Amino acid sequence: MGQPTEWWRSAVIYQVYVRSFADGDADGTGDLAGVRARLPYLAELGVDALWFSPWYLSPMKDGGYDVADYRAIDPAFGTLAEAEKLIAEARELGIRTIVDIVPNHVSDQHPWFRAALAGGPGRELFHFRAGRGERGELPPNDWQSQFGGPAWTRVDDGDWYLHLFAPEQPDLNWAHPAVRQEHEDILRFWFERGVAGVRIDSAALLVKDPRLPDFVEGRDPHPYVDRDELHTVYRSWRTIADEYDGIFVGEVWLPDSERFARYLRPDELHTAFNFSFMTCPWDARRLRGSIDETLAEHAPVGAPATWVLCNHDVTRTVTRYGRADTGFDFATKAFGTPTDLALGTRRARAAALLSLALPGAVYVYQGEELGLPEAEIPVERIQDPMHFRSGGVDPGRDGCRVPLPWAAAAPYAGFGSLETPWLPQPVDWTSYAVDRQRDDPSSMLTLYREAIRLRPALGDGPLAWLPAPEGVLSFARGAGVRCMVNLADAPAALPAHCEPLLASGPLDADGRLPGDTAVWLRT
Repeated sequence: MGQPTEWWRSAVIYQVYVRSFADGDADGTGDLAGVRARLPYLAELGVDALWFSPWYLSPMKDGGYDVADYRAIDPAFGTLAEAEKLIAEARELGIRTIVDIVPNHVSDQHPWFRAALAGGPGRELFHFRAGRGERGELPPNDWQSQFGGPAWTRVDDGDWYLHLFAPEQPDLNWAHPAVRQEHEDILRFWFERGVAGVRIDSAALLVKDPRLPDFVEGRDPHPYVDRDELHTVYRSWRTIADEYDGIFVGEVWLPDSERFARYLRPDELHTAFNFSFMTCPWDARRLRGSIDETLAEHAPVGAPATWVLCNHDVTRTVTRYGRADTGFDFATKAFGTPTDLALGTRRARAAALLSLALPGAVYVYQGEELGLPEAEIPVERIQDPMHFRSGGVDPGRDGCRVPLPWAAAAPYAGFGSLETPWLPQPVDWTSYAVDRQRDDPSSMLTLYREAIRLRPALGDGPLAWLPAPEGVLSFARGAGVRCMVNLADAPAALPAHCEPLLASGPLDADGRLPGDTAVWLRT
C-alpha cells in the first residue's frame, strides 16, 4: 500500500510537553536540555518520532499556544541552536521530530498585533471590528470563545478584536495574503532545520466567514469551522512539505466523517487526529464502532488512521477509565470526580495493547507509558486559562501536564528541579518513577516497551474482525497475529494459538482472559 519511506503510516509518535518532560537547568521548568539528556530513554522505549508541543517564544498565557515568535525558542526552554542539536541528535537515534504550528492565532505580544494596537499598519491581519449598540459597547457578533465567554475583546480606541481562545490569542485573518505567506515561510524555516513533520493546531478553525455573522445552530456552512476555503491553504502547504519529504498531522475535530476525510485527500494533509476513539467510553460495542468508522472514513482517501488515548488537553487515560463515565467531554469535567485508579489502570493497560494493535499510527502522550493518573492541582496553583474562563468550574488541563517522575529517591521525583516545579507533583508521584518501572516486568513502562518492540510483527495489513463473545473484541492482523480485548465481566476462553506474545495482565487459573485485559496471540 505505502512505500517503505512512508514511515508515518505506522509510526509510534511520542508527544513531548517540554515544560513538564525533564528539567536540564534545575529552574523548575522542563527544557530542551532535559529532553536531550533523556533521548536514550525515548530510543529505548522504541518510538519513531517525537511531537513537541509549542516550544516557541511565548508569554505562556496558554501553555505556549500563544506564540510571539515562530523562529525563536522560548528562553525558558533553551535556544534555537539547542533545538537544532536536539533534532539532529534524535535523528541519529532513529527518531524523527514533529513541531507544532498554531496558525489560527498568535500571542497578543506578537509584533504584528502590537503594531496593530499601536495604531500602525496591520489591523487587517486580524479581525478588528466596530462594536454593536449605540456606542459600540456590544461585541460585533455573538461568537463564544472555546475557553468560555465572548470571543471578542475591546481595545482602547473602541474597536473589538476576535479571539476564539483566550483574549491573549488574537485570531489571524487568513483572507490576507501576508498571513498565508508568513506561515509558508515558517514551514520552510522548520523543514530546513530538519523536522520531519508539522502538527497543525485547531486545523479546522482558520478561515472565517468575512461577514462575521451571528452563530445560528445548524446553519451550513459554519461561520468559522471547516470552511471550504481552508483546503486551498492546505494544498499550498502540501507542496512545501513535499519538497522536504515532510508530513502533516491535523488537529481536526469534526463529527462529519465525509468532511473530515476531505482534509486527508492526497494533495492535503497526510494524517489527522482521531478524536472519536480518544473520547470513546470503555465499551466493546462503542469502541468497535469507533474503529470501524475511523477505518471507513480514511479508506476512500488512502490515508492511515491515527490512534490516540490522551494528550495534553484531556484527562489522563488511567483516571478516565476509572470513572463511572469513561468517555471524555470537556463539558463534563469537574473537581472531585470519584475514580478507581486500580480499575482505570487495568483498562489503560488493555487499551494500550488495543491501540497499538490497530492499523495506522499511534500517539503516546508523555507519562502515558508510566501509567500516570490525572493530578488534582490545588486551586491556587492552577495556571490553565480554561479554568479561569469557566469561572472556576472546570478544573482545567493542568492535571495532565504535571512534571514527569524519573527517579524515586531524587528531589521532585528526578524531574531535575532544585526549585519547586512549575506545577506541583502529587505526593505519590515517586511510585510511578521511571527507575522503579524500568526493570519491573509487570510495570506499565515494560508493557509499552514490549508492545512497541513487538508491533512490527503485526504487519501492515488490514484488520479483520473475528467471532467473539459479547463484550469481547477480537481481530486478526497481518502475519498470523490476533488481538483479544475482554471488556466484559466474565473471563473469555482463548482461541487456538501457538503462543501468547504479550498480555496486559495475567490469565486466570484456567488460562482464560479476565475482564479488562488484552492479549496478543500468534495463531
